[in-house]
Amino acid sequence: MVKIAIDAMGGDFGPEPIIKGCIQALKKKSFEPILVGKKSEILPLLPKRYRDKISIVDTDDVISMSDGATEAVKRKDSTIYKAMELVRNGEADAVVSAGHSGAAMTLATLRLGRLKGVLRPALITFMPTVNSKRSVLLDVGANVDSKPEYIAQFAIMGGCYARDVMGIKEPSIGVLANGEEDSKGSEQTKATCKLLQGTKGFIGNVEGGDIFNGSCDVITCDGFIGNLVLKSSEGVAKTISFLIKDYIRKSPIAITGALLMRKVFKLLKKQIDYAEIGGAPLIGINGCVIVGHGKSNPKAIQNAIFQAVNYIDADVNKHIVTAIEEFNQKDT
Repeated sequence: MVKIAIDAMGGDFGPEPIIKGCIQALKKKSFEPILVGKKSEILPLLPKRYRDKISIVDTDDVISMSDGATEAVKRKDSTIYKAMELVRNGEADAVVSAGHSGAAMTLATLRLGRLKGVLRPALITFMPTVNSKRSVLLDVGANVDSKPEYIAQFAIMGGCYARDVMGIKEPSIGVLANGEEDSKGSEQTKATCKLLQGTKGFIGNVEGGDIFNGSCDVITCDGFIGNLVLKSSEGVAKTISFLIKDYIRKSPIAITGALLMRKVFKLLKKQIDYAEIGGAPLIGINGCVIVGHGKSNPKAIQNAIFQAVNYIDADVNKHIVTAIEEFNQKDT
């Protein structure tokens, strides 16, 4: 059974939503949760009937959002450090954390290490599309100023994830650029495209709109660019939601229409709600780490746990190692 180490203290709202999310997940999937955090705060929130199903690793230290990411390396009693050590020592298969994302990524890279052949790990996010599926965008923040070799490997790893976890038999892969033509893009993206030529599923350059129109399954880019795309997309979604609510509130006719379209609005909210996804997998490391949003509610934690279980069950890392080895030998 898959064992998941869960940072119980890392989120913005303390352990309560994390514990609730863990319990919700247990009701639907079989796995062994290990809550890492302050036992004195966890136990009162844990129903007695679940205490024999959930292990607790007691520690008082929590990396706060104001702490530097590298500080986590020194604080060996922190919740995120201890969670990573459980995976490193083989006592857990995956880590789920809604805490300091920088600390989680730093410790994952330094304590768990990279998979064989992987130059840099990458952070994945899942973007809504018009065909009700999701596209894979990576990297969205683990690396900046990436070399073309890194970005090309992100594409290979993203393709593995799309096949293994999302069930896309032959995922299409594109490099994010400012135009579809081969002549478009920076020196970085042009070099990346050259490296990916001949790779199964590779379709060349894709534009920002292709992330959302469903024409490409896996979009690869530098982490600086990917993070800008992610944050901009979140901002646009919030702005549109605000404007819709504001216009409805100001018009009695619109209020009537909104009541009739409640199901439509519910489906739209589901498409853009981060809680439906759960978190961002850090891919390319020797283990599984799911980085959740700091404001994660119980549903988000539940889905982050499901992500971790599915990742381990699909044996994604084994397939990444094979795919990277084949990719590296392609032009030799």
